[in-house]
Order: sequence, then structure tokens, then C-alpha cells
Amino acid sequence: MTRRTAGDWLGSLAVFGALVALWWAASHAGWVSRVFLPTPEATLASLREGLGLAGGSDQGELLGFTQATVGRMVQGWLLASLFGVLLGAAIGVSPAVRAWVQPTLEFVRPLPASALLPLAISVFGLNPGMVLFVVAFGAMWPVLLATVHGFAAVEPRLAEVARCLQMSRAAFVWKMGLPNALPDILAGMRLALTIALIVAVVGEMIASQSGLGQAILLAARAFRASDLFAGIVLLGLIGFLSNALLAFAEHRLLRWQRP
Repeated sequence: MTRRTAGDWLGSLAVFGALVALWWAASHAGWVSRVFLPTPEATLASLREGLGLAGGSDQGELLGFTQATVGRMVQGWLLASLFGVLLGAAIGVSPAVRAWVQPTLEFVRPLPASALLPLAISVFGLNPGMVLFVVAFGAMWPVLLATVHGFAAVEPRLAEVARCLQMSRAAFVWKMGLPNALPDILAGMRLALTIALIVAVVGEMIASQSGLGQAILLAARAFRASDLFAGIVLLGLIGFLSNALLAFAEHRLLRWQRP
């Protein structure tokens, strides 16, 4: 670990520690009522109980909710990545197709996935498949647009080389286009994973599907502040760990770019 990396980690820990200290002071000093802002100790106790780490036969419900949300997030993200890369490659390799499709993409892209939940409910009904569809739809756009940009930015001389070698379109996409577009694709996939988590939680809240979104909503309605904050902490941990795993994978897959 370099000196700069160690300094960045220490700075991050210092900022995190300062935020927790401010939270502790605000809750213990009564700046905000504990009905709305529990103490860090109460949140940690709810977290331990919800994950089944404190013992007891009726505990561990939060663990099941977490597994449901993570599963929904990962499945939607995988579907979004698959269709985003396939459609993006098909659009990105052809300037004519890009010119035809770009206006439609720009029209559909800004639509928030959560706004499509009522339409998805009317089509699919209140079931897990409906939430999965909305998660995949919302998370697909960063991958799709990043893939289009990555293939569109391929060096034109590579296309000339491919024609000289009489390579097929599929061979050009696989051997030349994909390696050059990979940095953009991986960046889009990292953003898509965050969107998948957000949409999964919103879908669980609106469609009453089992998961952290539903658990947080029920805790808020019952004024169980410590349970609510425990769910929020879990969402933060899921987002942090998933992003860290993708960053590690990206670092390994793009080793060939570094000198």
C-alpha cells in the first residue's frame, strides 16, 4: 500500500468517524427526538437482532429481507448488463443505426424507472417478476449508453485493418470492438449496479414485495427508528461492498491497459 493510498484510507475513516460522532452527540444530547433519530447503540442492537447475531428463535428476519433485496438487485443487474451490452454493441458498430436510434434513446433514457412501476403493475401484476423487470429496465440504460459510446469510439483504423483481414462483423466486434469498449462497459455496469439497488428498494416499497424496502417502510410507519436506521445501514453496506467488488474486478480485467 502506497503512502498516498494509506492517507486516503485514513482520511476516509476520519470523515466516517466524525459523522458517527456527530450522530452519537445529536441522539444523546436530545438535539433530535429519539423517536426519529435513534442512538448508534440502538441501531447496532437492532442490526444484530435483525441479522440473527444476538441469539433467539424469532430473530434474523432482516437477514431474509437482505437476501431478497440482494437477489433482486443482482438478477436485475445481470439482465440489464446482458441486454445492455448486446443492444449497445449492435447499435455502436453501425454509424447509420446510431443515427436512427439515438433520438429514441435520448427520449426513453431520462424516464425514471420508478415512474414505470404503475404501468408494470398493470401489465405484470403485483409479483416479484414485475419488480425484476423494472430493476432490469432501469439499470440497462447506463450499460447500453456506455457500450454504444465505447464501440463508437473505436479507432477507425482498426475497422480498416479488419476489412483488410476480411474479418466478419462478429469477429470484429469480439476481437477488436469489445476490448476497446470494455472500460466504458465496466464503468456503465458499476453505475447500473447502484441503480439496480435503488430501483429494487423503491419497487419493494411500492409493490409490497419482501425485501429491505418493505422492511424500512414498515419500520417507518410503526415509528421503529432503530429498525429503520438498521435497514438504511444495511443498504449502505450493500452498496459499498458491491461497488468495491466491481472496482476490484475492473482493476483485474483492465490490467492490460496499464504499463
